[in-house]
Amino acid sequence: MNRILVPTDFSEQAENALKVAAMLAKAHNAEIYLLHMMEIPMQQTDPGHAQSDIPETLFFMKLARKRFENLMAQDYLENIPVHETVKADITFNEIKNSCKEYNIDLIVMGSHGATGMKEMFVGSNAEKVVRSSDVPVLVIKNEHKNFNVSDFVFASDFKNDNKETYKQAVKFAQAFGSKIHLLLVITSSNFMTSYEAKSRINDFISGQAFDNYTITIHNDNTVEQGILNVSKDLNADLIGISTHGRQGIAHFFNGSISEDLVNHAKRPVITFKI
Repeated sequence: MNRILVPTDFSEQAENALKVAAMLAKAHNAEIYLLHMMEIPMQQTDPGHAQSDIPETLFFMKLARKRFENLMAQDYLENIPVHETVKADITFNEIKNSCKEYNIDLIVMGSHGATGMKEMFVGSNAEKVVRSSDVPVLVIKNEHKNFNVSDFVFASDFKNDNKETYKQAVKFAQAFGSKIHLLLVITSSNFMTSYEAKSRINDFISGQAFDNYTITIHNDNTVEQGILNVSKDLNADLIGISTHGRQGIAHFFNGSISEDLVNHAKRPVITFKI
């Protein structure tokens, strides 16, 4: 974990995420890349130039610079290498592109969440990043005085296409000295016996050296609700889950449990791209 990207809109939730990123940076001797995307129509800007003679663009650039200066003066960023950048791109491809440009290992971002019709047709910004990101995304909603991860719920269907994401989760757990709670939620639509479920999990983790884990098999009405309920019962510090990153019409009809968790979970969520 050497380079952490923090998208910001200078909101309270974004600063909560930045504070967590600062704790991670100090613990792992990492750098922070602070990214602000200005919501300016693309026809008003020239992406090939750092400045523009459009008055609206100059105003927002100066405003962003002032906000950056205020953030950089905060004590929690002291002695941390922080790189500031402003992008005139309101699409979320810019975050993905920035990850490639700066060789980012982890995105940490705040979220307001989204519910109801807004969730269906708009979604939260964090949800859009989770859907498109190739690197792990840690979503923060509340302020954390100390970001310690003792109990880490990793929810999965424990099929083979999740093995690589489990390896990423293990690396994250090892960095924090966390216990991973391997969770398989069984619903009426994906029923299997407890014996079958435990056998699937044991087959999935066979050959892995990591042994600081528990196995939980839980029945619930939906997978999402099962994850939320078990995480609450365990008082988990973090929920981890894989995401397929579905796009377009496939996402509309199939949805994504990881994106739903990002919207609805009150505790931090980290997603790993399959």
